[in-house]
Amino acid sequence: METRFTLAQLDDPKLAESEKILRSCVHCGFCISHCPTYMLLGDELDSPRGRIYLIKDMLENDRPASSHVVKHLDRCLSCLSCMSTCPSGVNYMHLVDHARSHAEKTYKRPVFDRFIRTFLVNILPKPKKFRVLLRLVWIARIFSAVMPRKLDRMLSLLPVQDFTAPIDSAGMVWPAEGKKRKRVILLPGCVQQVLAPQINAATTRILTRLGCEVVIAEGSRCCGALVNHLGHETQALNYVRANVDALQNEVNGDRVDAIIANASGCGTMLKDYGFMLRADPTRADVANKISGLARDVLEYIDELGGFIPDYPQHLKVTYQNACSLQHGQKIGNTPTKLLTLAGFTVTEPTEAHLCCGSAGTYNITQPEISDQLRQRKVGNILKTSPDLVATGNIGCLIQLQTDLEVPIVHSVELLDWVSGGPPPKALEKL
Repeated sequence: METRFTLAQLDDPKLAESEKILRSCVHCGFCISHCPTYMLLGDELDSPRGRIYLIKDMLENDRPASSHVVKHLDRCLSCLSCMSTCPSGVNYMHLVDHARSHAEKTYKRPVFDRFIRTFLVNILPKPKKFRVLLRLVWIARIFSAVMPRKLDRMLSLLPVQDFTAPIDSAGMVWPAEGKKRKRVILLPGCVQQVLAPQINAATTRILTRLGCEVVIAEGSRCCGALVNHLGHETQALNYVRANVDALQNEVNGDRVDAIIANASGCGTMLKDYGFMLRADPTRADVANKISGLARDVLEYIDELGGFIPDYPQHLKVTYQNACSLQHGQKIGNTPTKLLTLAGFTVTEPTEAHLCCGSAGTYNITQPEISDQLRQRKVGNILKTSPDLVATGNIGCLIQLQTDLEVPIVHSVELLDWVSGGPPPKALEKL
């Protein structure tokens, strides 16, 4: 793609990077057929190629974001399916992140949208605040019938349950069972550790069983993905820097063999830390090391050589491949391979490359499109007649569980179960 940025503009490293990405696009259109929003809406401006044109025009002419541009940027799921199919290697992820940051700085949203997005940015990444909110959900639901759609949708996704268990696990260490093979740091996550603490518990059990000492580093925080996707670049970078500072002694001292994420969106973000802090002279080296050490939990179990299940199960599992795992981290058949070795009969639904509509906070900010994608995904899953569904991301789990007629669990819960852990609580109704 031809660009016309001035030399003065290209002195800005962010614009220079985006210009390089824009020039790599050859207008081929392969991305269009793999884009969920184009598939639903039929508008090329709701495809990667269309958004690239809008972004190019906005950045090249140094324009504030317009309501027209923001509408189409907001409709993007950041599922990155376009990156999996692009023959030219266009890094759409970095381009759309830059565009969203520009939009957040130059466009004034309607009051209610600003309220929702500010709420999401200031509550979801902070587990203690989020837990307090959840205790009030049942009160708020009394007024759901008169609430705006986005607010009602946010409440509908939250469970009503008691969240009394402590969530501050910083500095905790779980020793390896038997001979210690590896030392790993687990990123505890933010939303997940409140909504589904059993996922971290299953992760620590199976990794210690495989000979890993598991540590949660003092000072580790939200990975930054959630606020970054909402265009809050400064706040996202603050989270990234906090995590780099918390992990630098471990990383620089070669005291850690891997940094584990069990929410695939977090894993995608961790693997991008080197890029995000590329211009920070004091942290760039550590950030690159963190990106190199970052692993999805199933990816790392496979690197350890997998395991022979002690209690193989023979249930039919449909695997929902999270976008951030298959497109963001480029992890292929590792999850289905491990589940099959665990004794499960594993299938994937048709259109497995398409997003379920969760996409971080997308199911709150774009509920109509999200609902259509969820219904399509659930329909494809149920056609496989599964006993249960497995996924590698808390977002997919929360998005799909209300409409599914069968249990849905994190894949690591199943691997923990067959290697000696408790059966996942969600399977009690089987």
